[in-house]
Amino acid sequence: MGDMDPHIFAVAEEAYKQMARDERNQSIIVSGESGAGKTVSAKYAMRYFATVSGSASEANVEEKVLASNPIMESIGNAKTTRNDNSSRFGKYIEIGFDKRYRIIGANMRTYLLEKSRVVFQAEEERNYHIFYQLCASAALPEFKTLRLGNANYFHYTKQGGSPVIDGIDDAKEMEHTRQACTLLGINDSYQMGIFRILAGLLHLGNVGFTSRDADSCTIPPKHEPLTIFCDLMGVEYQEMSHWLCHRKLATASETYIKPISKLQAINARDALAKHIYAKLFNWIVDHVNKALHSTVKQHSFIGVLDIYGFETFEINSFEQFCINYANEKLQQQFNMHVFKLEQEEYMKEQIPWTLIDFYDNQPCINLIEAKLGILDLLDEECKMPKGSDDSWAQKLYNTHLNKCALFEKPRMSNKAFIIQHFADKVEYQCEGFLEKNKDTVYEEQIKVLKSSKFKMLSELFQDEEKALSPTSATPSGRTLLSRTAVKPAKARPGQASKEHKKTVGHQFRNSLHLLMETLNATTPHYVRCIKPNDFKFPFTFDEKRAVQQLRACGVLETIRISAAGFPSRWTYQEFFSRYRVLMKQKDVLSDRKQTCKNLLEKLILDKDKYQFGKTKIFFRAGQVAYLEKIRADKLRVACIRIQKTIRGWLMRKKYLRMRKAAITIQRYVRGYQARCYAKFLRRTRAAIILQKFQRMYVVRQRYRLMRATTIVLQSLLRGYIARNKYQRMLREHKAIIIQKHMRGWLARVHYRRSLKAIVYLQCCYRRMMAKRELKKLKIEARSVERYKKLNIGMENKIMQLQRKVDEQHKDYKSLLEKLTSLETTYNTETEKLRSDVERFRMSEEEAKNATNRVHVLQEEITKLRKELHQTQSEKKTIEEWADKYKQETEQLLSELKEQNTLLKKEKEELNCRIQDQAKEMTETMEKKLVEETKQLELDLNDERLRYQNLLNEFSRLEERYDDLRDEVNLMVSIPKPGHKRTDSTHSSNESEYTFSSEITETEDLPLRMEQEPSEKKAPLDMSLFLKLQKRVTELEQEKQSLQDELDRKEEQALRTKTREEEERPPMRGAELEYESLKRQELESENKKLKNELNELQKALLEKSSPEVTAPGAPAYRVVLDQLTSVSEELEVRKEEVLILRSQLVSQKEAIQPKNTMTDSTILLEDVQKMKDKGEIAQAYIGLKETNRLLESQLQSQKKSHDNELEALRGEIQSLKEENNRQQQLLAQNLQLPPEARIEASLQHEITRLTNENLFYEELYADDPMKYQAYRISLYKRMIDLMEQLEKQDKTVRKLKKQLKVFAKKIGELEVGQMENISPGQIIDEPIRPVNIPRKEKDFQGMLEYKKDDEPKLVKNLILDLKPRGVAVNLIPGLPAYILFMCVRHADYLNDDQKVRSLLTSTINGIKKVLKKRGDDVETVSFWLSNTCRFLHCLKQYSGEEGFMKHNTPRQNEHCLTNFDLAEYRQVLSDLAIQIYQQLVRVLENILQPMIVSGMLEHETIQGVSGVKPPGLRKRTSSIADEGTYTLDSIIRQLNTFHSVMCQHGMDPELIKQVVKQTFYITGAVTLNNLLLRKDMCSWSKGMQIRYNVSQLEEWLRDKNLMNSGAKETLEPLIQAAQLLQVKKKTDEDAEAICSMCNALTTAQIVKVLNLYTPVNEFEERVSISFIRTIQMRLRDRKDSPQLLMDAKHIFPVTFPFNPSSLALETIQIPTSLGLAFISRV
Repeated sequence: MGDMDPHIFAVAEEAYKQMARDERNQSIIVSGESGAGKTVSAKYAMRYFATVSGSASEANVEEKVLASNPIMESIGNAKTTRNDNSSRFGKYIEIGFDKRYRIIGANMRTYLLEKSRVVFQAEEERNYHIFYQLCASAALPEFKTLRLGNANYFHYTKQGGSPVIDGIDDAKEMEHTRQACTLLGINDSYQMGIFRILAGLLHLGNVGFTSRDADSCTIPPKHEPLTIFCDLMGVEYQEMSHWLCHRKLATASETYIKPISKLQAINARDALAKHIYAKLFNWIVDHVNKALHSTVKQHSFIGVLDIYGFETFEINSFEQFCINYANEKLQQQFNMHVFKLEQEEYMKEQIPWTLIDFYDNQPCINLIEAKLGILDLLDEECKMPKGSDDSWAQKLYNTHLNKCALFEKPRMSNKAFIIQHFADKVEYQCEGFLEKNKDTVYEEQIKVLKSSKFKMLSELFQDEEKALSPTSATPSGRTLLSRTAVKPAKARPGQASKEHKKTVGHQFRNSLHLLMETLNATTPHYVRCIKPNDFKFPFTFDEKRAVQQLRACGVLETIRISAAGFPSRWTYQEFFSRYRVLMKQKDVLSDRKQTCKNLLEKLILDKDKYQFGKTKIFFRAGQVAYLEKIRADKLRVACIRIQKTIRGWLMRKKYLRMRKAAITIQRYVRGYQARCYAKFLRRTRAAIILQKFQRMYVVRQRYRLMRATTIVLQSLLRGYIARNKYQRMLREHKAIIIQKHMRGWLARVHYRRSLKAIVYLQCCYRRMMAKRELKKLKIEARSVERYKKLNIGMENKIMQLQRKVDEQHKDYKSLLEKLTSLETTYNTETEKLRSDVERFRMSEEEAKNATNRVHVLQEEITKLRKELHQTQSEKKTIEEWADKYKQETEQLLSELKEQNTLLKKEKEELNCRIQDQAKEMTETMEKKLVEETKQLELDLNDERLRYQNLLNEFSRLEERYDDLRDEVNLMVSIPKPGHKRTDSTHSSNESEYTFSSEITETEDLPLRMEQEPSEKKAPLDMSLFLKLQKRVTELEQEKQSLQDELDRKEEQALRTKTREEEERPPMRGAELEYESLKRQELESENKKLKNELNELQKALLEKSSPEVTAPGAPAYRVVLDQLTSVSEELEVRKEEVLILRSQLVSQKEAIQPKNTMTDSTILLEDVQKMKDKGEIAQAYIGLKETNRLLESQLQSQKKSHDNELEALRGEIQSLKEENNRQQQLLAQNLQLPPEARIEASLQHEITRLTNENLFYEELYADDPMKYQAYRISLYKRMIDLMEQLEKQDKTVRKLKKQLKVFAKKIGELEVGQMENISPGQIIDEPIRPVNIPRKEKDFQGMLEYKKDDEPKLVKNLILDLKPRGVAVNLIPGLPAYILFMCVRHADYLNDDQKVRSLLTSTINGIKKVLKKRGDDVETVSFWLSNTCRFLHCLKQYSGEEGFMKHNTPRQNEHCLTNFDLAEYRQVLSDLAIQIYQQLVRVLENILQPMIVSGMLEHETIQGVSGVKPPGLRKRTSSIADEGTYTLDSIIRQLNTFHSVMCQHGMDPELIKQVVKQTFYITGAVTLNNLLLRKDMCSWSKGMQIRYNVSQLEEWLRDKNLMNSGAKETLEPLIQAAQLLQVKKKTDEDAEAICSMCNALTTAQIVKVLNLYTPVNEFEERVSISFIRTIQMRLRDRKDSPQLLMDAKHIFPVTFPFNPSSLALETIQIPTSLGLAFISRV
């Protein structure tokens, strides 16, 4: 047991073994702070002794020893703020053993009962448990006479305000207490006497006093609480009421009776209650000791000390001072035993040892108990006549302040002091110290109690003698009360009077000295109880608080000594006597020391495990146990040999006796058996005859009954079968009828669908043919000859059409009138509302005018009063009139005021309504806006996830296709005749990424597809086919919009024909220019579509297996049909382009107006001939086209003339400017030195060529072939010039270095010459020309390479590049920057073929690298980072305003100028998504084997996972077994991933997404394994998982990734761990679980609860009813029924734009990349 984790049984076992082995008395000292568990530990130690040793007699002494605990806890324990069962007294129990080490008895000593708790309790505290147990049992019949009630009724039990302890039933505890009293010999009469005294104390506390004056008080007559107290105690009511309000003063000659004040009476009442309770406590302790006393002589004992722990409260008084003083003494004893004595013995025995410093609390003890210490000064103050707490505090300050470092004075108080104890500083309030130290009670009250008729009460006070107060000058008539300091086993006669004269502090100090003597005479064993927290919370551990307690009680120093010391020791004689059995006779020498040395050298090979002292042998921990094991084995072998011999002899003797007895028994038994056998045979024959007839009768009756029953059953069964058969046949018949009608309906539905589909296909085909025919007719109709034919007789048709236009105009007018009428109604309604508002405003103005009128009327009244004074004769009439007028005005004023208030109320109501409506509208709009934004975000994420899943599927199918193609290439070594095959990768990439290629059109595309055998790659080509279809629809929409715009402009032209005849030609010219540009764009788009279709056809012909794409295969036919439909659509677009082009051609033809005009007579004839409306409409359209052509002809002629004039003028002006520029450059070149003239001429030549390039670009705009040839020649010339310029730069740098050297020498020579030259000579000298050095070349951030070097560029920069070297030595994203700089140069050259080829090769190269090294994390991470950087560069330098916000002006100059690479940005984004998904898969494959082992199986916190096998106590779990993974392995792997991504310069947002995905995989795999493994569902495993998750969160915090969303992905796992740890019993627990586990599904919660498995006796399985409660509460939750999480789920990835601040012109290309063929521009 000593090898297991620390346990109280282990300490008790060690003490018991040492007592038996060493024959020495033992002590177990249980110490710790209040509430740390000392009382429980002491009970467990006593329970161990009672269980292991048993009792020596049949009196069951061990049960009595254990039974003393409930009694002492009920009368001596109480609830405090720190402990629900705090011991308010100290006890030392000596358990006696006989020579066979069996319990024979026990004795108990008690220390310092806290009597003040009887009359006063602080907030949230209780009185002693026995009072509440009595109140809880008041309803019992035997307690009716005690007249008890609720605990809140009594003053002594309700002061704390907390009468109930959670989880404690006081009534049941009362039963346990009474059973313990009965077991200890306290009979029922004594028990009822105890309860009677305790009930009397409760009633005494309710006794109230009324003041008569300041110095006297009375008790009301027939006061109920006092009456009950007197009845229970058996005393006279009058005497007790009198002496509770009076006291007796005795002098030398007389005795006085003096009344006391109300406060003094209350204090006297409380003192009496404390005194009675203390006497009762001592009486119970005496009876317990008598019951435990044994008459057998005691051989040895084990003492268990359970004393109050170190206490510190907000207000600390005399009790806390004594308690902490006792703890200081115990700590000193511990230090003496563990530190001082240990080290002194090592030094005395001359063992090599290094002294260890430790805290010695002797100064603190001296401060308390030494001469002139705190206790001495307290006793001295108690003896003073006018001693008080204040004067005692001043003595303390004068004696110890600034003289003792452990004594302090509070800053804000003069009635308190602070002592630095070994555990903490404690501030004591001086108030009450003297009174509690004296502890007196009035003698007259004691006499009244002694005269009681209650025998037990008088028995409590029979040994008490009269004693005066320690103050000799004030004989107050009180009796000094002992604080039950030490209760020895046997009372010492003659000491009672002496002890009563001592103060409480003095008695307590003496009792502590006796206790120390007892402990020093025994071998101590220490149990240090540690409080986990200060709040009485379960499962809450405060590490700092625990370490503070360990340090304060000296455990840390003990560990240090134990690690380096020798805890076990023997004298040489004891060792020889103990282990003589391990020696042979020849090993025994006369020198005992040498004999022991020889034996230990044989038995213990490691000499460091023991040391030899002068008189003793010292052993390290575990060595004595090892020797005991060897000794026990040796004795066991000898015992077995002795047992073998004795047992053999005994068994032989026993065998002979048994053999003789067996023979005799056999003789008699065999005779008896023969007689019994004969009798049996006779009886058997008779029984057989009886059985024969009886069985025959029974069988016959059974047969008859079975036959009748069978007939009845057969009839019923056959009827049931027949009815079932009939019902089945009837159901089948009806089912056939239903099937008949249903199948007919399905056939009809199928027929209708087929018919509808066929009709739809026919319509589509006929529509296509009709469109072709219509376009042919349109082409014919638009031709000039057709116009001439149709113009004959068009005037009448025009007139009719004009009439139709007029009618439509009238309809338009009617619609306008309706619209105006609606507008007028709307305006009238608005005017009405405005008038209402004006009316309200007018009413307000009228109210204001009314108030003004009132003021005017008041002025008139004053004037009339003046006139009334002047005219006395008319005074009466005027006064009457004035009164009437005044009343009217007042009425008018009141009415106006009322109207004004009503208007104000209406206005306020309207304002409130408007505000409420506005608030409601804003709230609803905000809610809708929030909901819409959330819905849009969800839709966006779903769409993004769907798109990325499709992209993932596409990449998977592409890889599958490549694998199949490689297999086909291996299988088919010789190609088929007539099959021309191109590179598959080239064709696939061309078909996928080359969106604007200009391959020549193939007219016989369907024919080639039918003739040539081909292969097909369905998923790849179908995706491209969908893209092409999307492009076709976009072109259709654009064409339709252009057509609508043309029609709209034609109508505008017809309407404004008469008014804008002069302005129309230039406007029409602008429109025609716009139309021509649109046509060119349409033509180029159609070319691109055709090229893409050709590439699609090639991919279909070249990339599929012969089995799948055989000419008859269904997939082959579907794709061919789709391709033919697309080709037909493209043909339609081509025809439309041709129509538009024909219009341009018709505009260029010089058609005179007179040629297009026709005679009116002919038109009239034709109109008469055309009777069909369709012909008239067609003729009208033709005429309109003719008019438009004529207008465009005039405009084009005028425009061409103006353009020629402007071109000639511009050419003349440009020639003049060029001439002037050439002259200026020539003059500047002549002024330059010869070295700079070459470079200037080169620069001049370059500028001239660029200007010439621009000129020829305008010149050859109509002929692209000539312009292309010109550009190629120009590029060659520019390249030659740039090479010459670079050579010149090199020579210039060399010459500059030489010039610097020569310049220094020349400067020295010139200085020497200048000293000899006069100023006049200097002025006359001519000025020589100075060579000005030119600046270094300014790079443009572009890289130039030749077209032939492109494969080499891709090979060196992509295929053969090692990511590790680039990440360590170069800047992040360098390959991406290099590729973009190459793209910039191709864009600068306006070479679209070079741009397309470079981007396609780059994408193909990245794909090849990822396919070849796709399992390498560094490779995938490297190319994901570079792909994203390349994509960001294309966005940053695209020229779009949204991406140029963060650019510098220099970076804006580097933007692309000629090409829009938006389509390639999308392709790169798709490629980045594929790389991201591949990276996630690689990370998942690496982490997959680590997750379960590291997160679930490995124990990061050792000792949490329940019961462990013995011997694993000191095993650490930080080192995992070989082949297993720990949480540290996962964190190291995450650190590796993070460092790799950071080294490669990956975007921080992208790193967050990768980490989030990784954490999701970890959480999903862990939760899925938890749901599938029953052994993992326990409380300890939940704690383990929460610790592991906290470590992962700490990793996120260290990497600043808390806002990445990774923590939220672990929420289901966290909630599952919490579910394993929470309580799972009540409905409140179910409600808490439902609200807590919102990230888990119902199936997962129920699965965890079903799998929950307890690992020890403290846990319980989850009940079925609780699980059903959970299911009922969660039945409305709408979640997925799936049990396991989808561990393969990948979140949609985004690539936020992250611009680079790196300047392109500063990037240097390292030589290690092998890119010497690239040059910076």
